[in-house]
Amino acid sequence: MEVVPINTRDAAEIERGVNTFAGSPNGGLILAAGPGALRYPDLIVSLAARHKLPAVYYERLFVARGGLVAYGFELVDHYRRSAGYVDRILRGEKPADLPVQAPNTYKLTINRKAATTLGLTVPPTLLARADEVIE
Repeated sequence: MEVVPINTRDAAEIERGVNTFAGSPNGGLILAAGPGALRYPDLIVSLAARHKLPAVYYERLFVARGGLVAYGFELVDHYRRSAGYVDRILRGEKPADLPVQAPNTYKLTINRKAATTLGLTVPPTLLARADEVIE
């Protein structure tokens, strides 16, 4: 497997990168979190669909807009725990003394319509494990 990073600073750069990448055979897209990704979700999802690239996103938002699969940590839980840290700091604890925490709740969202459009069959076992299946 070869990893080909695509910058997401602006729409033109995203489009150029995905168009170039889509020319290689048997490719797929894995979208990591970043400001450009959040700024251009519709563009990214539409480019993946146009080029028939199976794509895995980090956030449900992309799947709700037509993307294939999202797997990532639960943002609400993350923000709730962050608020607890703010409370502890405001009560006098030193930030350097607080333990680093990793997310402990992850969500899997699958868009069956996108899978069908790509000609993919999602195994029933994967559908059963999903937290949400968008028809």
